[in-house]
Amino acid sequence: MAFENLLSTGMHIGMKQQNAKMKKFIYKTREDGLAILDLQTIDNRIKIAAKFLSKYDKIMVATRKPIAYKAIKKFAEITQSKAVAGRFLPGIITNPSFRGYYEPQVLIIVDPSTDFQAIDEAIKMRIPIISLADTYNELGGIDFAIPVNNKGRRAVAMVFYLLAKELLKEKGIIKEDSEYTEKVEDFESTERVEER
Repeated sequence: MAFENLLSTGMHIGMKQQNAKMKKFIYKTREDGLAILDLQTIDNRIKIAAKFLSKYDKIMVATRKPIAYKAIKKFAEITQSKAVAGRFLPGIITNPSFRGYYEPQVLIIVDPSTDFQAIDEAIKMRIPIISLADTYNELGGIDFAIPVNNKGRRAVAMVFYLLAKELLKEKGIIKEDSEYTEKVEDFESTERVEER
């Protein structure tokens, strides 16, 4: 996908607040203080994440952010994964007697600052965690970060659209991009909250 398409989603626009561990992903800081993330790095890290995910059959993707519900559900549908949109109930991956119990081999989250319950449980069960992470996010417990604007619905939709495509390619389900028939819009929430 052309970088113009990525730019149009705002996925490269970070925050003024910058965590030390996220600084290496920052391309530059604008005059207004907003950090700009490197698009090539974002693209590369999505591909690395997809290669890693391709080794697993039981992937869970979770978020408490309403702007990401549609994106994670669509990702789960396409990749045969399990989506948890909304509150991550204690015990989902740690308590076998819990009604909604699931044993993922890997966990993807949208925001470490809101998806802390999922992180805690994955750490207890020694499940690797991939996270979208903005410039202000702490990365404690995260095994692999995809540096991206995780507050914009269009940016989050684009990440999961690309991640699903790359994962299908890695698993050999599709051979090339032209076989991927999904549209970014199918991942995009109509919620306008938290957009920037």
